[in-house]
Amino acid sequence: MSLPTEDQLEDLRLAVYESFRRTGRAPDRAALAATVGGDEGTVAAGLEELARQRHVVLDAAGDILMAHPFSAVPLGFSVMGARTLWWGGCCWDAFALAHLLPEEPDVLVATRCPACDRPHAWVVDRSAPPEGSQVAHFLVPVAHMWDDVVHTCGHQRLFCNEGCVDAWLARTGSAKGYVMSLTTLWKLASGWYAGRLDRGYVRREPSASADYLRSVGLTGPFWGA
Repeated sequence: MSLPTEDQLEDLRLAVYESFRRTGRAPDRAALAATVGGDEGTVAAGLEELARQRHVVLDAAGDILMAHPFSAVPLGFSVMGARTLWWGGCCWDAFALAHLLPEEPDVLVATRCPACDRPHAWVVDRSAPPEGSQVAHFLVPVAHMWDDVVHTCGHQRLFCNEGCVDAWLARTGSAKGYVMSLTTLWKLASGWYAGRLDRGYVRREPSASADYLRSVGLTGPFWGA
């Protein structure tokens, strides 16, 4: 197995994201090898490095589960564009797709309240937050989101109201996390993934991430401070 060069690694990252962007699905290693050149061993090594850098999330077999904000598996949200259906990894990611995909004038985000199973849907675009009194609940603070990122994403959900949040917490025995409005969620999602589809994208340093969270009105408890 040969290790990919820096250029090959970026080609691989972009190929993963382009597959999600066009089809809503993760590419397999054979398709990636054909797209970027090289063998499947090099692709596997490249995916492991991208996972180490937190660009993708892999399952136990080394297959792609997530490339935020895209997900290869349903985690509570569907996001429908003009011609493509995506899985949103969480409410944050589902709302972010409208901002990341300039070719989509808007997207339809759909989910169910985890407490009462009531269906909810919003047309999300880049002009203004969608209307609604629903709230987002983030169970895991930012400081611990990557301890188990699939668990984290599966518990960033939208509820009818704080009463439903409290009912779900009582039923599951979970401690309350961070609750925010649809407006704050939309602001959070609006610029978080900016540039991720472009060549040369670099993830924010932790200090820059904290500054971004403060800029959209999120207080210390959200990131575990």
